[in-house]
Amino acid sequence: MHRPLARAPLRSVADYLCKSKHSLLLQERRNVAENLGFYRALMTTKGVEFLAHGTESTTRSLQMKIVDSLRLGERSKASNLLLDLGHANHSLRPDDFVHILNYCSRSPDPLFVMETWRLMEEREIGIDKLCYLLIIQALCKGGYLEEALNLINFFGEKHGVYPILSVCNTFLRACAKMRSMIHANQCLDLMEHRMVGKNEVTYSELLKLAVWQQNLSAVHEIWEDYIKHYSFSIIPLRKFIWSFTRLGDLKSAYETLQNMVALALRGSIFINRTAEGKLYSSRLDIPIPSNEALGSMKFHLEGNEQSIPSVDSKKFNCFPSNIEQCNLSMENSEAESSGISWVSKSETMPVTKILRWSFNDVIHACAHARNCGLAEQLILQMKNLGLQPSSHTYDGFVRAVVSEKGYNYGMEVLKVMQQRNLKPYVSTLATLSMGCSKALELNLAESLLDQITESPYPHSYNACLAACDRLDQPERAVQILAKMKHLKILPDIRTYELLFSLFGNVNAPYEEGNMLSQVDAGKRITAIEMDMARNGFQHSHLSMKNLLIALGAEGMIRELIQYLRVAENLFCCNNTFLGTVMYNTVLHSLVEAKESDMAVEIFKNMKSCGFAPDAATYNILIDCCSILRCFKSACSLVSMMVRDGFYPQTLTYTVLIKILLEDENFDEALNLLDQAFSEGHDLDVLLFNTILQKACQRGRIDVIEFIVERMHQEKIQPDPSTCHYVFSAYVDQGFHSTAVEALQVLSMRMLSEEVGTHDEKTQIEDDFILAEDSEADHTLESVDTQRQRTATSLCWKTMGPTFLGLSTKM
Repeated sequence: MHRPLARAPLRSVADYLCKSKHSLLLQERRNVAENLGFYRALMTTKGVEFLAHGTESTTRSLQMKIVDSLRLGERSKASNLLLDLGHANHSLRPDDFVHILNYCSRSPDPLFVMETWRLMEEREIGIDKLCYLLIIQALCKGGYLEEALNLINFFGEKHGVYPILSVCNTFLRACAKMRSMIHANQCLDLMEHRMVGKNEVTYSELLKLAVWQQNLSAVHEIWEDYIKHYSFSIIPLRKFIWSFTRLGDLKSAYETLQNMVALALRGSIFINRTAEGKLYSSRLDIPIPSNEALGSMKFHLEGNEQSIPSVDSKKFNCFPSNIEQCNLSMENSEAESSGISWVSKSETMPVTKILRWSFNDVIHACAHARNCGLAEQLILQMKNLGLQPSSHTYDGFVRAVVSEKGYNYGMEVLKVMQQRNLKPYVSTLATLSMGCSKALELNLAESLLDQITESPYPHSYNACLAACDRLDQPERAVQILAKMKHLKILPDIRTYELLFSLFGNVNAPYEEGNMLSQVDAGKRITAIEMDMARNGFQHSHLSMKNLLIALGAEGMIRELIQYLRVAENLFCCNNTFLGTVMYNTVLHSLVEAKESDMAVEIFKNMKSCGFAPDAATYNILIDCCSILRCFKSACSLVSMMVRDGFYPQTLTYTVLIKILLEDENFDEALNLLDQAFSEGHDLDVLLFNTILQKACQRGRIDVIEFIVERMHQEKIQPDPSTCHYVFSAYVDQGFHSTAVEALQVLSMRMLSEEVGTHDEKTQIEDDFILAEDSEADHTLESVDTQRQRTATSLCWKTMGPTFLGLSTKM
């Protein structure tokens, strides 16, 4: 019975790796002593020449004919030649099949390797370790994991050929590639039962499995076991850094990287290339526990990421002239004497490549974690070490810094790349374009998009469309869509969400729809939905919400209700929260269209379908009561609102006061205002303007003066509407001089509340309050005169038409 997946790889990895250190070391030494010659022969294999088999097989020519037939796809001919080989008169040995098995393992050709193995079984030819490995490799590479595992058990039971470590590593590698944790657990059980042990390759394959399962704790357990049995080596550290970054453990990845840098500085490097150009560790794979103190060269990030020094953008062009300028946690003399010369010898050295790859991994992890400070620290450390950043390095760096420091900083990095003749990645340009779009710099965003010749993703174009939506520039959005079509970039659901917001309604904001605009809006919506269907997209929550908003803005009530039914079928049944949001969107549109009766019906239907109203729902319905001019219904809704756990907000009090003012009940309205103050609400100028507007219409000077004084006490800044209502109220009652004085006072209060103005005036007065000369008095007087002129100018800007009306009356 297999172990459950929920326990893997924690049990299969952690328990297996945490065996007693003594027994594992003994078994590992036995494995190394027994197979050292075999491993060396296997690592130096090239083509079909095996150093482990010193003498040429007498059947070599026939084997090569079989291999040639397989290469040409003549499988029947190859099978016949294999039969001829099997019926040879002389006794056959395993090496008489080794070239065939080698080809099958490289191709891979699992079917022919099984055919060859069956022939070897029929002729009772023993299986040596090399043939054993090649057969398992062919099956694993071909995806036949179950057959490979069965064959491993069969060889052990019948031939006494028990799993060797390279066979187990091959099987684990195939499990990681095919993401089969069941077979991996079975292999780990077999290794544990046979005490096969492990080497650095085993750790690498176990890391792949842990990363695939997103199991960070297993990676840490593998790390702890690795440092117990092995001293540091560049390539395994590279694998651990890769694992930590893929699982989002930026702190562990950074610390491991510093251990790698320390190892490189000491010159403890054992790296060679295979005949195929792949890098591998050339040191003897013998477990030697590390007795080094971990973290001797770390920057210590524990809970203090803010302490990472920032890097000035000017330092991008400042490479250190020699290694003594390196800013690392060791003395310069020690760095100079510890084999550091590799950084200046050749950029193509294996250790340089591995270091750059690991730095790139951590910098890209900084981009995912939005850790700008650490990315800057790493890019500076690379340059101090003499590691030239590549386009891939800058791609991760740009994505790390743009989110925090803005697009300007990223553009400086792009200039540095251009100076060094480094071509930016598409993702680099896309990131910068998205940063520009977020800052509403559409010209620069589009110029960066023009440099992208091909891109499989529409994210940067969506960012431009979102900026067009915020700036209300649908014409520009059409140009961006044309670029997407020209580059054959398929839209995603986010694109359609923005299209409904951009083109769902025809009229400009705050304009009412008419018959012509409604026809055009219907055509646009139909066209967008047809394109969605062609590309296989259904409505998302946001696309449906934007569509409902567009229909409400155009006053298309019938279509609004129809699409609400569609939204109920798509979202509401599965997610009650989305259902509430959809209903709120429709209710708001109905209230804006003054369709109060229909809004009440929709609310009743919402309650009957089991969707719980939220605070927004109640505020919308209370606003609906202002249309009905029914304060009693509004109070009932407030009572329901409180029972459901939602307390009145500033908006709620604004609507309630508005209803009372419709009935000219100023006393109750002012009582509600006092209650809102007593409950600690942050009241805004809109609430006071609501009262001032109605008081102006009714000629209630007393109410106006009370509200203006209350605004002054609560330090609520007047706006032009406040000035207009107060000024008009005095003018309508014939108090012209009072109107002008009130306007000047309110304008001065508008200025005094602006950012920095009040503090600036206070500072000037403090500077001159103790001065005794006449020049100080003159300076202070000039400041007040200048402020008076500014206030007068503001009055004319905001109240020009009203002033003109006043002059005609006077």
